[in-house]
Amino acid sequence: MEVEGEAEIDRLPIDLLAHIFSLFTSFTDMAQASSVCKKWKQGVKESLARRQNLSFAGWKMDDDSTARLVWHAYNLKKLDIPRSRWGCQITDAGLCRISFAKCVSNLTSISLWGLTGITDEGVVQLISRTTSLKHLNVGGTFITDESLFVIANSCPNLETIVLWSCRHVTDSGLIALVEKCLKIKSINVWGTRVPVDSLANLLILNPSLQIKL
Repeated sequence: MEVEGEAEIDRLPIDLLAHIFSLFTSFTDMAQASSVCKKWKQGVKESLARRQNLSFAGWKMDDDSTARLVWHAYNLKKLDIPRSRWGCQITDAGLCRISFAKCVSNLTSISLWGLTGITDEGVVQLISRTTSLKHLNVGGTFITDESLFVIANSCPNLETIVLWSCRHVTDSGLIALVEKCLKIKSINVWGTRVPVDSLANLLILNPSLQIKL
C-alpha cells in the first residue's frame, strides 16, 4: 500500500539507494544526502562500504571527516589523501584514527603525497597495520628512517614507493627497505639527500630495481 505523499525515491530499496549514492563524486553531496533521513543515511553508509577506491583529491578534508568516511569503507583497496590546493588538514592524529578502520589490512595502495602535517608518528601507526600494501606514496611528508624500517617490516608485498623530497630519510632506511621488500620494483628518491653512490648499493641488492631521481 502506497503511503500518501511519499516521494518516488523513498520507495526504493536500500540496495538501490546505495548504488545511486555510490555514483556521487562530491563528499558534500553525500553528507547532505545522509542528513535527509535515516533511510538515506543508511544508504550512504552502504554505498561507502561498497567502494574499493576512495580519493580526497581536490577536497578540503580534516582528520575527523576523513577518518569517518574511511571507517565506513569496509572494502576499500585504494586510499588517496593528497595535498589539496585549498589546504588539506590531515595530520598524524587523523592517520592514527584511520589505522583502526576495518579496511586498513586490505589496502593495496595509499597516497599521502604532499601532506606536510604528516610525520613518523602517523605513518608508523598506519603502515604497521597494512599487510597487503603494494603501492605507497609518502612524497613531501616529513618521515625519517623510522617509517622506512616499519614499512620494510610490515609490507612484504610492496612494489613501488615514492619518497619524493623526503629529506630526512637516509641510505640506511633505503637499504632496509630493499633487503626486506623482495617484490619492490621502483623507488622514487627525487629531492632526497641520499648520495648517488649510496643508491648504487641498492642495485647490488636488487639489480632490477628502478631508482627514479
